[in-house]
Amino acid sequence: MNTLLNQLENELISVLSKIEKDIDIDFHISKLENFDLQINSFVKYRNSDNFDEISKITLNFLNNRNVFSNVEITQQGFINLSLNPLELIKTIRNTADEFKVENPKNMIIDYGGPNIGKPLHVGHIRTLNIGKSIYNMNKFISNNIKSDIHLGDWGMPVAQIITYIKHNNLNIADLTAEDLQVIYPKSATAYKENKEFKTLAQEINKLLNTNDETILNLWKIIKEKSLTRLKEDLNVFEHSFDFWLGESDVNHLIPDMINDLQKKGKIIEDDGALVSSENTDPKILITKSDGSYLYITTDLATILNRQHSSPYDEALYVVDKRQSLHFQQLFQSIKYFSFNDSKHEHIAYGTLNDSKGNPFKTRDGDTKPLVELFIEVKEYISKFNDNLSDEILNTLTNSVLTYSDLLTNRKTDYKFNIEKFANNTGKTGIYIQYSQVRAKKLIERFSETESLEIGNLNNSESNLVCKLLLFGMYLEQSLVTNEPHYLANYLYEISNLFNIFYGDEKFSELNNSKDLNTKLFITNFYLTTAHNAMFCLGIKPVDKM
Repeated sequence: MNTLLNQLENELISVLSKIEKDIDIDFHISKLENFDLQINSFVKYRNSDNFDEISKITLNFLNNRNVFSNVEITQQGFINLSLNPLELIKTIRNTADEFKVENPKNMIIDYGGPNIGKPLHVGHIRTLNIGKSIYNMNKFISNNIKSDIHLGDWGMPVAQIITYIKHNNLNIADLTAEDLQVIYPKSATAYKENKEFKTLAQEINKLLNTNDETILNLWKIIKEKSLTRLKEDLNVFEHSFDFWLGESDVNHLIPDMINDLQKKGKIIEDDGALVSSENTDPKILITKSDGSYLYITTDLATILNRQHSSPYDEALYVVDKRQSLHFQQLFQSIKYFSFNDSKHEHIAYGTLNDSKGNPFKTRDGDTKPLVELFIEVKEYISKFNDNLSDEILNTLTNSVLTYSDLLTNRKTDYKFNIEKFANNTGKTGIYIQYSQVRAKKLIERFSETESLEIGNLNNSESNLVCKLLLFGMYLEQSLVTNEPHYLANYLYEISNLFNIFYGDEKFSELNNSKDLNTKLFITNFYLTTAHNAMFCLGIKPVDKM
């Protein structure tokens, strides 16, 4: 559909440019009930002397194409369009091959960001869901995209854990990942409240940065135990990464990077600290006065490392909106330091809160581990689906956690309501799964047809097909904005229209084979589109419910 509309745009611009200079044509999804598409750009020509002629030529052009069944232009200059499903369905099937781009981009998506020694908590769910969806959408259109977890595995948080272990004479070989998760907050508290502990942690941090063999060995054990547990937890959420890199992988690049920038006059000393020499307010701090690194220091070194190991055209950082200033300064510094001309974008998102609008907490007041939320949702779903296998229940749980998250505009905060989001009706992951399972059963029950000899469409058939034809438009909208909620809402719309279509006539009572072929063809069209949308959102279809 997108390719066809682009062709129409170019042809129409070519015709109209002879009458009006700098003519602009752009198809948009219509919000009007009886129309599928809209052209809004003509409104600005409403007062032009050529408006009537432009309108006449445009209407003739569009009406002479088989693409549209109805074309109207309002007095304000809006052009409303209804698609011609019987014509378009001959060539548009929404298969993956139809959406492959001619010039794929090399992309890196940076998300996850957990610290070793610390469990995944509910705050990580949005970066995982949004990141995976953006990753999958780009994979779907054949962009060369790689994901990096960007572990927090170096610096003071690690030094604090090591200090706690040494301070309490613990045997690191006996410690489990769960023990480290308990130690992590305790060590952070001790660093704030105990001067002796803080001094020791600072010394250990310096030894870590100078690759002291004893401290380095302790770090390796902590990282190995933490990473093993982290991968197990991510596996529960059917999630993985292409690169499992962290701050430690670029730490060795920082001294040379700083020396080079100092020689070029790009960073200067300021009360013992190093700051960017760019005239900004506030100043961009590169290292602290004690020589320790900041997140921006590590992020800059990561840019250099990625340029060397996997060059990219575009880098996306899926991190919550509270880090906006950090990324503003990072992107400024990349340009000022002349690291590269690649595109860098912060994909900011709001927070996930409980049903009362408060941050998720455990009964003890700690941040709720993400796995606990998974267990709660799974137990809730299983109460109403006790005949399903554990594997299917796991997939349905992830469907609920993913779909409810992506349904919300990523820029806003939202409340997680388990009763609402795990319901089998409405805009829920359960409803989406139920709809595609129903379609699968129809295809299995009746012989699937590849015939294009379909009959005239009734209202429910036409409404569903016209919406299915717009998949590419919604996909493009989500890709351009990096906002999966457009596609998530679209998935609900086609699922709802499919269920209306399903209830319109009983397949088993159709006597005409052509009518049955039409029904099966549309069902298969829906299933293909729904599965592609689910892939792009990071939702795995189940086979039964």
